[in-house]
Amino acid sequence: MTARLIAVLLVALLLSSCATLGPDYEEPTVTLGSFKAIPSEGMIPAFEIGLRIINPNPQPLKLEGIVYTVSLEGYELIKGVGKDFPVIEGYSEGTVKLTAAANLLTGIRFITETMRSGAGPLKYEFKAKLDVGGFYPDIRVKETGEINLAERVGNEAPMAAQNSRKMGWP
Repeated sequence: MTARLIAVLLVALLLSSCATLGPDYEEPTVTLGSFKAIPSEGMIPAFEIGLRIINPNPQPLKLEGIVYTVSLEGYELIKGVGKDFPVIEGYSEGTVKLTAAANLLTGIRFITETMRSGAGPLKYEFKAKLDVGGFYPDIRVKETGEINLAERVGNEAPMAAQNSRKMGWP
């Protein structure tokens, strides 16, 4: 009898949690807005990553945390986490700034391989997982593209100009 009661309560809890998503919930849009080097302490370079987030829902979007990686030519140069972000009100947009430091040893391997293989366009990949808390699903973002350093010398065009965006990633 108690096992049946526990099973019924668990099913009711699961069904009520799915109902909190609401049929009109739309996944917020997240794009890579900026990526720039910032002053750092010591030898390890630091970067600021800006994410532009659009909340198409009436309820505020409170981010619990973000996990992200930046790779160049398959080398995972930056990996980090962040929390304590501002709330993005319903039907509005906001920018989230992430501060990250490079992985020094992976960076050395990347530079060595790049020098060995010659200069050409570099393939980049940015991946992020945004935890919106509660019973809402995580938002996964993946942006890929190429950076041609020969063309970028003296040019301040944003890196995202030559990219492909993909929401969700395996």
